[in-house]
Amino acid sequence: VQLQASGGGLVQTGGSLRLSCAASGRTLSSIAVGWFRQAPGKEREFVAAISRSWTVGETYYADSVKGRFTISRDNAKNTVYLQMNSLKPEDTAVYYCAAVARYNYPRLAHDFDYWGQGTQVTVSS
Repeated sequence: VQLQASGGGLVQTGGSLRLSCAASGRTLSSIAVGWFRQAPGKEREFVAAISRSWTVGETYYADSVKGRFTISRDNAKNTVYLQMNSLKPEDTAVYYCAAVARYNYPRLAHDFDYWGQGTQVTVSS
């Protein structure tokens, strides 16, 4: 599975961005897909994930982004999105998408087998 993350950029506090994770080599609906982020000097942390499902899939989030971020999947485009609203400076990080077939509700970075390259998100105050 090859994952391509995109959509990062510079935004002001309170603004929005939508990240995309496009996949090739495997149908994303058959695997769980997650988003992680890593800020300078910090460990990579879980942001959100969507379970494998041929329909909608179950979603779950880190407490720090719950109510502000939404993960979704477009099966026709084989792409997973992360809609980020009400952005804060502490959301600044490199964001990575990841995927795994072995687990359906993964949350830890080491649970994921496939990783895309990162996309930088910078929120200015």
